[in-house]
Amino acid sequence: MKKSYIIEYVDENEFRKRERALKKYNMLAFKKFVFEYCPKLKEGNFLGELVSTNSSLGTKTYELKLPTDSMFVKVHGDIILHYTVYENDGIVMFDTITPDDILSEGHRSELTTYKGVVVSKEHSEKDMFKINLLNMIK
Repeated sequence: MKKSYIIEYVDENEFRKRERALKKYNMLAFKKFVFEYCPKLKEGNFLGELVSTNSSLGTKTYELKLPTDSMFVKVHGDIILHYTVYENDGIVMFDTITPDDILSEGHRSELTTYKGVVVSKEHSEKDMFKINLLNMIK
């Protein structure tokens, strides 16, 4: 029988805020995270790239890239789930979801879109410039 893992959070409030923003602005990544990746992590199938290992504490730190639109990746960067596995205790500890800036801002206020891509209110001109530049390159 496989070992079952419990999911915990470093800062559950902040993580849930980013998770809700992910649900609102990037449904594909949210669905994969909730319905595919979380059950696999609970079963002990650790996904993503192993970033570091601490043998004295029995921990492994992973980064899991969540699927998203290629234009979103080019403008804001990859959506990455950062988590740590405590193998001795049977705990998967969710740290954060990045990119922090767009997800945190998306939680605080309603974001707009430009040509199908979410645009930050703080750097809207910069984001729109990136989108226009990428569309001109195509």
